[in-house]
Amino acid sequence: MKPVRLPAAATLALPRWALFALGLLYILPGLIGRDPWKNDDAASFGIMWTMAHGSWQDWLWPNIAGLSMPDEGPLAFWLGALGIKLFGWLIGDVPAARVGTVGVFLLGVLSLWYATFNLGRRQDAQPLRLAFGGQPEPDDFGRTLADAAVLIYLGCLGLLLHSHETTSEALQVSLVALLLYRTVRYVEGPSLRNAALSGLAVGLLTLTRGWVTPVLLMLALFACTRFLDQPAIRAMRDLGATIAVGGAVAALWLLPAQLLQPYHQLPLNAWLAWNLDLFGLPSAVSLKFFFRVGVWFFWPAWPFAGWAVWAWRRQRRALHIVVPLAFVTMGALLTLFNSAPEQGQLLVLLPPLAIMAAFGLLTMKRGAINAIDWFSVMALTLCAAVIWVFWIAKLTGWPAKAAKNALKLVPGFHPELGWIALLVALAATAGWFALVHWRISRQPAVLWRAVVLSSGGLILIWILLMTLFLPDVNYSKSYASVARQIADKLPPGARCIESNVGPAQRASFAYYAQLPFAGVEGASCDMLLLQDSIKLRDEREIPARYRDQQWRLLWEGRRPADRDERFRLYRRAD
Repeated sequence: MKPVRLPAAATLALPRWALFALGLLYILPGLIGRDPWKNDDAASFGIMWTMAHGSWQDWLWPNIAGLSMPDEGPLAFWLGALGIKLFGWLIGDVPAARVGTVGVFLLGVLSLWYATFNLGRRQDAQPLRLAFGGQPEPDDFGRTLADAAVLIYLGCLGLLLHSHETTSEALQVSLVALLLYRTVRYVEGPSLRNAALSGLAVGLLTLTRGWVTPVLLMLALFACTRFLDQPAIRAMRDLGATIAVGGAVAALWLLPAQLLQPYHQLPLNAWLAWNLDLFGLPSAVSLKFFFRVGVWFFWPAWPFAGWAVWAWRRQRRALHIVVPLAFVTMGALLTLFNSAPEQGQLLVLLPPLAIMAAFGLLTMKRGAINAIDWFSVMALTLCAAVIWVFWIAKLTGWPAKAAKNALKLVPGFHPELGWIALLVALAATAGWFALVHWRISRQPAVLWRAVVLSSGGLILIWILLMTLFLPDVNYSKSYASVARQIADKLPPGARCIESNVGPAQRASFAYYAQLPFAGVEGASCDMLLLQDSIKLRDEREIPARYRDQQWRLLWEGRRPADRDERFRLYRRAD
């Protein structure tokens, strides 16, 4: 017997304008007015910027101003470079590169919504018919579940930062959602057309972050056909079509790159080597990482998803559990079979977990739902209050201890009042209290009531951080000031610069200061820019490979917010 009894009143869909507004409030803060930060975000932007302002070779061999970055795949960088080409002259290169980020986010949300909608309106997912009628219509039921899945997806802590970065991980999670949707469509109606469309998603995933993840997800698709007892011969035929289309899409980059050999390099060799490095035996490190990081990374999806598996355990062929569970299983194996797991790999699990969590809401007890609501209200309101206290403290100096702690993280920073940022933060806070009042006073019976506060509160926290503290974070994490210092000290006749700086630093220096770094194939340069630690002994300040030449120190500096990192600019002695 199905574990769900639900009246039609519980399936009122979230108003379209409200869902659209939540999406915009989620994705736009953190994209507007933010500098590229000192991590993969800046490095990825550097590849996009190099492509947009470089030659055809840069599009086939990803690099950051001459620093080769052949790992992963070029698709995410192509999108950012295309945005710079189209809109950079109008809004600037950094915002233009993020136009694609908005499109990628919308692709993921729409794919997740339609995947859940199609699963929710199936007969095997419908709630039990009530004795006197009043059960929801299939389409209404599917729309409500889809709205709930999107709210859970937006409320996941692990997605928040990654979805605002110009990285391949942001594109990968959206393409996983697309492949999940295409898998649902294929399992519902097996055909060569649906298999080919699944292959398109597989190929795009391959161009984004290698072939390992799409291969495992294709195995998940095939496992679904076996578990649902679909004909094996047809499943094998369609799997072949999926592989053929996916391979053809991936060949759009790999074949020209291998034949044309940009910068005399072989992208296929480097790309395959990076893919093979993703494999490893399960270890205590990967297991500990998965559970230690996953507890907060997948919140609040994992409790609901776990409950869904338990509640629907007797419906062994329920498509809405079989498909997302297969994807979750393969995503977990991807993390566990990696000796050096990272958070980007966990993103693969978020779309299927959000779908499972939406179906878990159906059977949650009212007491459990209320407990989650109260936890969200108290925890997120407390976090918002702390942010406001620290913002007031850094401007006024009161409370003194809070002001000291806030400014200690950004030494040398002089906070100023931004009226537009303040008005946006006040409006977001007022909207949060209005949402809490609606939830508590109305006591709505709609299914998505259990997660609307979690999503709304997380969006509030992000808006406050990206308005009230955005200048502080830019000051702390941007290399713009260091880049301008180096540019001021660079001699007028400098031909090129050899350097050991990391990808994020190289990207920032190339963009903000237009430093002429050595190209992919190298060159004999008259300038040397080194990145090291102030703890390094002076006699080892120049790496061994440069010590056979005489260098004269021109400049030394660092970011004020970093007490360890140091940069030194040298000129070759005549």
